[in-house]
Amino acid sequence: MSANQLEEEFLAFLRQGRFMVQRSRHSGEYVFFPRVAAPRSGRRDLEWIEVSGRGTVYSTTVVRARPPQAPYNVALIDLAEGPRVLSRVEGVAAQEVRIGMPVLARITEAEGRPLLVFDLVQEASHDA
Repeated sequence: MSANQLEEEFLAFLRQGRFMVQRSRHSGEYVFFPRVAAPRSGRRDLEWIEVSGRGTVYSTTVVRARPPQAPYNVALIDLAEGPRVLSRVEGVAAQEVRIGMPVLARITEAEGRPLLVFDLVQEASHDA
């Protein structure tokens, strides 16, 4: 299977409202972006698994677009299952996104294609 076919499978899952990543049957390691073989072992035993979508902002930067487009962020998100995903965090000003913020994946659409973005998760207060 080619990289283009794997990307199309990933997009098809997003169109169904499912956030799927690959996992090695041998090691149990989750893999993202879709690929033909597991990164370290080279094994071709990858299967699609639905993930929680929970994650943490690992890194972020603000892209200052030309007006009238507002600035937006580009973020690396560490998923709870392990892999790191390049996306953006929505629902908050680009400059307000911080490393360590908890986020949750959401599937939306842009230019007729499904798109994976993240929203901030409000942390529960520990005050009693």
